[in-house]
Amino acid sequence: MIYFAILALSVALIAIAAFGCALGQGMAVYGATTSIARQPETAGKIQLVMFVGLAFIESLTIYSLMMSFMLLGKLPKTEAVLELIQHAVK
Repeated sequence: MIYFAILALSVALIAIAAFGCALGQGMAVYGATTSIARQPETAGKIQLVMFVGLAFIESLTIYSLMMSFMLLGKLPKTEAVLELIQHAVK
């Protein structure tokens, strides 16, 4: 029972990791746009570095999505969990 609770908690924490990736991407694009606004002549270099950084962040997002799908496959069906809870209460 504890195993399934920890498994469900880990799936929820992976969703938080995906949210953190979204925040990181937003901050990266914000930083790049403000840098380009201050020095337009370096726009090409800034965009290149931004796209490389965004690729790394996106790979972490895809990895967390893959892990959440793998862990969701390990969770039991809802009926089985409810049956366990009903037997534990009795």
